[in-house]
Amino acid sequence: MAPVRRKKKKKIRKGMSKKKVCKFCVSGVDELDYKHSELLLRFVNDRGKIAPRRVSGTCAKHQRMLVKAIKRARYVGLVPFSREHWR
Repeated sequence: MAPVRRKKKKKIRKGMSKKKVCKFCVSGVDELDYKHSELLLRFVNDRGKIAPRRVSGTCAKHQRMLVKAIKRARYVGLVPFSREHWR
């Protein structure tokens, strides 16, 4: 009887995942505006900290633009410094 050949399963390493793609590069955004508070709040956690590149998946260029827009929106009052005040 001939041996049965089985396909090898790919092992997924712990901590290794797909490379994140910049959402702004895919959608073709050239400039981020500080007035889009809903968009900016996606990149701020519950303590008011700005998400780093490795978490958000943005490229360096758009991360710099994102940080600048969030800080401007905070100064104007569109985005809170921490979510506790916003509730």
